[in-house]
Amino acid sequence: MLLYLHLFYSFFKIGLFGFGGGYAMLSMIQGEVVTRHGWLTPQEFTDIVAISQMTPGPIGINSATYVGFTATGSVWGAALATFAVVLPSFILMLTISKFFLKYQKHPSVEAVFSGLRPAVVGLLASAALVLMNTENFGSPTEDTYSFIISCIIFVVAFVGTKKYKLNPIGMIVACGIAGLILY
Repeated sequence: MLLYLHLFYSFFKIGLFGFGGGYAMLSMIQGEVVTRHGWLTPQEFTDIVAISQMTPGPIGINSATYVGFTATGSVWGAALATFAVVLPSFILMLTISKFFLKYQKHPSVEAVFSGLRPAVVGLLASAALVLMNTENFGSPTEDTYSFIISCIIFVVAFVGTKKYKLNPIGMIVACGIAGLILY
């Protein structure tokens, strides 16, 4: 029962303070589930990020569902973690929507949103840095081939989606096939 309380509290905090969406939540999720509680290994966390990106739905909710199931071994744990990560947003949106339309042009409200924008960018950058680890890229000293191939796949995917506006789903499939062939 204590595990379920910790799971609910952890994902409620993540949902409450995870401004900027699922990618901004990734560093918070890793801090809670890998570092603080040890519910997942760093490799398992990397795997759930990949799985959560490929499955339909928001990455934060998909991650919560997976962690809840993995930590407890039950569907109830998955449902609890999912509910906990969504609950703060639901409560905040009900509260904020009541007042936002009335006060959206108020200077104080505009100032708050101006302050939140850089914080969201910082959280997204933190999520990107969390994913740049040896589990994803390999180690240049231990396995140079895997490291170089991983960096090439990263650069091709980045340039393909950013510069050439290629379909992200197609890029995921192409990178998966490249990984299958090259590794």
